[in-house]
Amino acid sequence: MGASMILAVGAGGFVGAVLRFLIATFVQKQSGLLFPVGTLSVNVLGSFIIGFLALYFENVVAPHQKALLVTGLLGALTTFSTFSLESVTMLQEGLWSRALLNIGLNVTLCVSATVGGMLLFKKIYG
Repeated sequence: MGASMILAVGAGGFVGAVLRFLIATFVQKQSGLLFPVGTLSVNVLGSFIIGFLALYFENVVAPHQKALLVTGLLGALTTFSTFSLESVTMLQEGLWSRALLNIGLNVTLCVSATVGGMLLFKKIYG
């Protein structure tokens, strides 16, 4: 692993983190909800994109692209650690239904979005 690979991950991570902040903040403000839909939205979006890219990278050997887009950008865009903290905080506050809804939606929608990304790839590149 050379310096160029580390730079690719870092560049992708920078862009992903900024996108996460912008998208999650925008969605959360627009929703007006107390439920963390901003985090949910970036998790679903990232899951969809990684499903698509997983099949792309099966056919294309481009380690620097994969490091930039998957490890860097999507690693920073998706917020599983934030999702986990929000869920634990809700549980600690006794908001069991909200916490379970958050966990259920994140798992169900993100896995479905990954499959959706794969299906889109197959439809385009079949």
